[in-house]
Amino acid sequence: MRKIIIFLLTSLFLFASQIYVATAANLTYVMPKIVKIFNKKYPDIKVKFITSSSGKLTAQILNGAPYDLFLSANMKYPNYLYNKGIGIKAPEIYAKGTLGIISLKFKNVNIKNLTKYDSIAISKPNTTPYGHSAILAFKKTKIYNKIKDKLVYAETIPAVLSYIKNGADVGVISKSIIYSNKIKNLGKFYYSDIDSSLYPPINQGVLLISKKESAKKFYNFLLSKDAKKIFKKYGYQ
Repeated sequence: MRKIIIFLLTSLFLFASQIYVATAANLTYVMPKIVKIFNKKYPDIKVKFITSSSGKLTAQILNGAPYDLFLSANMKYPNYLYNKGIGIKAPEIYAKGTLGIISLKFKNVNIKNLTKYDSIAISKPNTTPYGHSAILAFKKTKIYNKIKDKLVYAETIPAVLSYIKNGADVGVISKSIIYSNKIKNLGKFYYSDIDSSLYPPINQGVLLISKKESAKKFYNFLLSKDAKKIFKKYGYQ
């Protein structure tokens, strides 16, 4: 009996697998849903995701962080890594992000009336693609010079919510956040989309880094129709 138990435990160890996924912060709320559906098909693969800004995750990967996949908020960072010789294959687009404006204080918030607010929270444009896209939208609508001194910078897109909660008049976020439980906990809020013609497409890219079979399975799932349905449900294109 003891030998049978040892054999079963050994078999479970051999088949069980764990992968580490470097994940852009805007995916904080959708990733648990993605993993839940993935695990229905592959219950023995444990997915651990580490969340930060795409720029910081890129720096970690360059410094040898042992991630199996990298889900960026744009294509720039995964392409950069791939050109540095990191990755099994060229990055692919798994989703397209969209920008929106949120406030807990003011109704009818939109990009055209941002000049009347005193504090505007965005994620850091030098490390987060969404923050960079926000700046481009401000410049295209010719309001950047009028509001640049009102901008306050959060480390990540989800961190913008903390700024809003602590008093910022408005914030620029990923549309996906309005489908999260965290934002529902804030109570009543006001939101509007930013016209997607005001900024380049936010093509979010995935880079397969390791040769693990389990990592390949998760990579393929991210590009599947099932995953795309979940992304669409959570505000991605």
